[in-house]
Amino acid sequence: MIASVRGQVTAIAPDGAVVEVGGVGVLVHCTPGTLATLRTGEEARLATSLVVREESLTLFGFATDDERGTFEMLQTASGVGPKVALAMLAVHTPNALRVAVASADVKALTRVPGVGPKGAQRIIVDLKNRLGTPEEAVNAALDGRAAAPAWRAQVHSGLVGLGYSARDADEAVAAVEPQADTELAEGRTPQVAALLKAALRALSVR
Repeated sequence: MIASVRGQVTAIAPDGAVVEVGGVGVLVHCTPGTLATLRTGEEARLATSLVVREESLTLFGFATDDERGTFEMLQTASGVGPKVALAMLAVHTPNALRVAVASADVKALTRVPGVGPKGAQRIIVDLKNRLGTPEEAVNAALDGRAAAPAWRAQVHSGLVGLGYSARDADEAVAAVEPQADTELAEGRTPQVAALLKAALRALSVR
């Protein structure tokens, strides 16, 4: 098993990055949150999980060992493959997923593309008491703070994917943060599409 890779980031795409390891460019599929921590030309370390299929070897990368462990545990649930597991971590942090499973929050799990109500219920049954303790994430989920990193990472990744520099993306994310905070304060989940449009407007009037 390839547990981690370390090297210079040579390319970043909307769904992954290329990390040069020992002269070999390794394609690593990542969540938007992980991609947001990477910079082309800089060295990075990613915790990784290798998914082996008859026709392919696919490497998935994560900013933390906890994300990798959660990714692998999610796949033990019925109907959850690597793509769905990665999508779950793109929408929720590991602790937010622990809270959702522990509290049987079907609505939170169905926010993930590809996960319907029945699938969410199966995940809750299969993973209950197996994802670990939510720790302090319970309070974070209640006041909306657990959802914040997801929208930031997705907006940032979207801007970078459209050709903006990481610095420009950082500034645009900061500009739309009050809008997201308002939605969180009202008990609503920040809408990534609307925030991305607002970020683009902020960049156009600089």
